[in-house]
Amino acid sequence: MLDDVTPALPAAPLNLGDYEVWPPVVLAPMAGITNVAFRRLCREQGGGVYVCEMITTRALVERIPKTLKMIEFGADEKFRSLQLYGVDPDVTAAAVRMVAEEGWADHIDLNFGCPVPKVTRRGGGSALPWRRKLFGRIVRQAVQAAAPAGIPLTIKMRKGIDDDHLTYVEAGLIAQEAGVAAVALHARTAEQRYSGTADWDAIATLKQALDVPVLGNGDIWEASDALRMVEHTGVDGVVVGRGCLGRPWLFKDLEAAFAGRTSQELPNLGEVAAIMSRHAHLLVDALGDERHGCADFRKHVAWYLKGFPVGGELRRSLAMVTSLAVLDDLLAQLDGSEPFPRESLGQPRGRINAPGKVSLPYGWLDSRDDDTVPEGAEMENSGG
Repeated sequence: MLDDVTPALPAAPLNLGDYEVWPPVVLAPMAGITNVAFRRLCREQGGGVYVCEMITTRALVERIPKTLKMIEFGADEKFRSLQLYGVDPDVTAAAVRMVAEEGWADHIDLNFGCPVPKVTRRGGGSALPWRRKLFGRIVRQAVQAAAPAGIPLTIKMRKGIDDDHLTYVEAGLIAQEAGVAAVALHARTAEQRYSGTADWDAIATLKQALDVPVLGNGDIWEASDALRMVEHTGVDGVVVGRGCLGRPWLFKDLEAAFAGRTSQELPNLGEVAAIMSRHAHLLVDALGDERHGCADFRKHVAWYLKGFPVGGELRRSLAMVTSLAVLDDLLAQLDGSEPFPRESLGQPRGRINAPGKVSLPYGWLDSRDDDTVPEGAEMENSGG
């Protein structure tokens, strides 16, 4: 709850280039989640920066149709934020240059935080900052490619590969020297994946080491967590990922919290059902196909209903919905007066997995100064 937290709030909005972000909140890019429909749903709740799904630089440079579809923004998105993933400095720079020259986005973030094996085994994501010279080349060339269009470029990273191979302070300093507008830290190692507790002390350490704005990411389940992170670390803003799954109204809470209000949105089941319907309709509109939109919505059902006393049969039916009419009929069967389950507050949502050995290219840890691009490093799929 917010009532017991009264930290010193950031004195000014988060500045990304010429753009002022208030409240200083960023929606983290999440695969299969942060498409144009979900971004609009969250944006209707409160302010901030809403980042699209991760896009691979190779697919963008090759203009793969699926990729070009993924970078479409709504007409009402005033600050279009795009995250790119790449391992080759030249390909990354080419992708950034395309975005700049064709006016596709107003902000670019580079992904150095993804811990999934298919990314790290190619030397990408959270594995890449270990190769500090390669990392530096990528960031420098990307910043230079974005500069003529005045596009602020930021990075998001993790603490390192594991506790024996931490990179976050050095990588932050390299990125700052390269000219990034801000640095975001998910305060876990790649080995941790999404397990355990985020190390907010590491965020504080990074904030003390850098002059550019620092954003903190990890274990923000409620707006009160965001305030505690700011108080504990001194960060300039927060990045919210899994905490908003099935709870887009979290951005309303965050806006209230950073404005000094202590209200917290606790919708009853009827209000949640209305948001679920809104989400599904937005997905259908965005994807242009009712069956596809409903199929995409299914994964959100369990998150929305987390903690509510909804029978297994109705849950299963909602998770197999094929049309908006069927969805709305099923939602009408819910007890709309059921209060929000307070016991679910502050609890992890989304991916919760065990730590695991990080897959890396052969010999990756042998040299920090080898700036060779690993063979086959660039991924040709669209991203997400």
